[in-house]
Amino acid sequence: MISVIVVTYNQECTIARTLDSILMQKGIQELEIIIGEDHSTDNTRRICEEYALRYPAIIRLFPNKENKGVVRNYFDCLQACRGSYIADCAGDDFWIDEYKLKKQRDIMVAHPEVTLVHTDWWYYNENDGTKHPSGKQEYCDSLTDGKKMLTAIITQTTRPVIHLCTSLYRNDAIKKAYHEDANLFCNNEYGCEDLQIAFALAQSGCIAYLPDKTLCYSIGHTSVSTQSDDAKQFEFVRKTAHLSHYLADKYHISNPQTDTFFKQKLHALTMHAIRSNRHPLIQKVKRLAIEWHTTPALYTRLLLVLSEYNSLFSLLSFLRKTAAHIKQHLF
Repeated sequence: MISVIVVTYNQECTIARTLDSILMQKGIQELEIIIGEDHSTDNTRRICEEYALRYPAIIRLFPNKENKGVVRNYFDCLQACRGSYIADCAGDDFWIDEYKLKKQRDIMVAHPEVTLVHTDWWYYNENDGTKHPSGKQEYCDSLTDGKKMLTAIITQTTRPVIHLCTSLYRNDAIKKAYHEDANLFCNNEYGCEDLQIAFALAQSGCIAYLPDKTLCYSIGHTSVSTQSDDAKQFEFVRKTAHLSHYLADKYHISNPQTDTFFKQKLHALTMHAIRSNRHPLIQKVKRLAIEWHTTPALYTRLLLVLSEYNSLFSLLSFLRKTAAHIKQHLF
């Protein structure tokens, strides 16, 4: 059996599309869909209930009594998975290859050393329905020793090294990693669920790649990873970078690439703090620099020093917002 996790919250406009793209899968005999409906305030739950009634042998709906957040919601669903293999598709994304799961399952049956198979994908703009390629894949060999990918996984800044919504992975491998370090997977302070899964499976085996585009990854709207509010975006960046630091520290991964990554994150956090005009966030950046044993880049240090003074901090915030406004109208 293959288990597919769908975590969803306030996605009434897209959740049916997601579920239909999973239900269209061909070439596999047994499939279950685990839906973690996270106490939505719109019609998402009603739509999920309708699908559960229509497909009772396939869909298992877990309607949360409170909003758990994406991390806890995801890993509660993972614990419920009964399949030998696990996939997931976010409630605003959708698969476009009806043989996606079969292709990936066949690779894993043929290669017991493979813990995860992932694919290429499209970016899909919800505003105008256009698609564009995801960009160059860093590890495009059909099989790669996962340990060679660890630095890249924890220092990804734009395109994920492994997009989990394109992936199929082994249930026993991820649950073994989960039981060895539950804090890594269910700590809400880490802000995401995909990076630690990709890392753990790369750490424990080989990673297979298919160049086929199997997913439309939804963009052009507010999401967990793309917040319109700078203070909220600050928290997302802080949590995911903190997760990267935890993994780098635990597995003794330290090199120029990781050093550059944490410098970049400190700068990004500084800019989010300035744009949000929330002075206490500057103090958080300074504490993180100490905790991560990272010296900020010169320009970032200058901004942090200037931000010590409330009047200068407010001026920086005003200038940054004005520049962003001008850029938006010019381009």
